[in-house]
Amino acid sequence: MALATTRTRTTTGTGRSPSLLRALWGSTVGKKAVMAGTGVIMLLFLVAHMLGNLKIFFGAEEFNGYAAWLRTIGEPALHNSWYLYIQRTGLVVAVVLHGVAAYQLSKRDIKARPAKYEHKRQRASYATRTMRWGGVILGLYIVWHILDLTTLTVNPLGKEHHPYENIVADFRIWWVNVVYIVAMLALGLHIRHGFWSAAQTLGAVNKRRDRALKITANVLAASLTAGFLVVPVAVMTGLVD
Repeated sequence: MALATTRTRTTTGTGRSPSLLRALWGSTVGKKAVMAGTGVIMLLFLVAHMLGNLKIFFGAEEFNGYAAWLRTIGEPALHNSWYLYIQRTGLVVAVVLHGVAAYQLSKRDIKARPAKYEHKRQRASYATRTMRWGGVILGLYIVWHILDLTTLTVNPLGKEHHPYENIVADFRIWWVNVVYIVAMLALGLHIRHGFWSAAQTLGAVNKRRDRALKITANVLAASLTAGFLVVPVAVMTGLVD
């Protein structure tokens, strides 16, 4: 009996096998799967968010009405704004998991690289080399964006329940536009490389699909970047006021 007990114990020292989720998270494949899954979640949100932003071209009443509708999703099963809090919580969890998995994979990659070959490794593509810094830029921008247009903490011109007016006032400030444009360009590069990486992780890449997936990644990245940038451009040129 003692021998059988000893054999069932793992190297964790607890005498119990690690859970499936813990084992998955501890593996490189698992972390890549988490990055791919959370990336898909964030991508779907970005598409919906961009389409919602474009409603600004239909005027203040239309845009503010859309923003008010978002607070009523799920009623009467959910109370007012509950859906938004659930969505924000889910997105925060996705962003944190995505960032932690990326950081830990990066550390593993550095540790696995032989020191004597470190200075001789091949240079990665431009998108790959900027993925890490792009992720940092996007993480910082997300914090700024929430404080600026969600909580209005750092927006001196912000008025609660007036999203159209807040956005227009924001994009009339030159340095806000600079920050936004840099973040959206980083987003485009991140999506272009991330979409391809996620497709590889999820097993969607093969010789027949290779070209189609690359085109899809490029079109998706370009479309989202342009869709987000057209709003500040419209405000700066007076098309939206």
